[in-house]
Amino acid sequence: MGFSRLIQHLMGTTLFGAWRYKQFIVSSIRNEFLARFARSKVGGLWMVIHPLSQVLIFALILSEVISARLPDIENKHAYALYLMAGMLAWMSFSEIVTRCLTLFIDNGNLMKKMAFPRICLPLIASGAVLVNNTLLFAAILVVFVALGHVPSIMALWLPLLIMLVMSLGLGVGLILGVINVFIRDIGQVVPVILQALFWLTPIVYTVRTLPETYRDWFVLNPLYPLVTSFQNVLVFGQPPEWGGLMGLVLAVAVTLPLALFIFRKASAEMVDSL
Repeated sequence: MGFSRLIQHLMGTTLFGAWRYKQFIVSSIRNEFLARFARSKVGGLWMVIHPLSQVLIFALILSEVISARLPDIENKHAYALYLMAGMLAWMSFSEIVTRCLTLFIDNGNLMKKMAFPRICLPLIASGAVLVNNTLLFAAILVVFVALGHVPSIMALWLPLLIMLVMSLGLGVGLILGVINVFIRDIGQVVPVILQALFWLTPIVYTVRTLPETYRDWFVLNPLYPLVTSFQNVLVFGQPPEWGGLMGLVLAVAVTLPLALFIFRKASAEMVDSL
């Protein structure tokens, strides 16, 4: 069987198994949020308060330094808007990668004791991240309106961008999560890489503020077109960075099937190693 046919077979059987356990996936996502905020007075609002407070802290500290350099937008809160749009993209990616990194280690006992399609675990994690960031997006929109900025019709591209960043995060996270079962050093290295990647991505600054010598290097960052597209559609009223996104779509088309292939091949060995 050729590699392409093998991938098609794996994806078909995996999707079929996930569909059969769709109620398990949905109920697991719901139970996760219920358990997390069972005794909290504020409840699920903490999912929004934590990341939103982080964004606002960045905005308060850095806005006086960078806001004057933001072009194409007439709003005294321009930097806060720019930062929130970039952070929405970054949090979607980093959260799903971080969760997938330790997903199989954290659920080792469950994998040993229950018979269910193992692909349910990353799908549950992805669903929880999607719900979390959907609520965050709703909160950010409220803040946008409160600051006097209403996103243009270009914001309709946002669901597509969110699915792209989620797909990229799931593919990368799934590969790293499998490797982390066998080489635990991965779990220590990835957070450091994510921290570096955050500062190498134009989230708290714009590429135009960088010396021209370094701009071309920063543009090579695979997250650059994604973050810039979020900022374009939400803040500047411009279309996404289609040129860079096309390359990213191809990367996702390779990464996700590869992640699925590695995951299926290593499933049995993972259970023995946990």
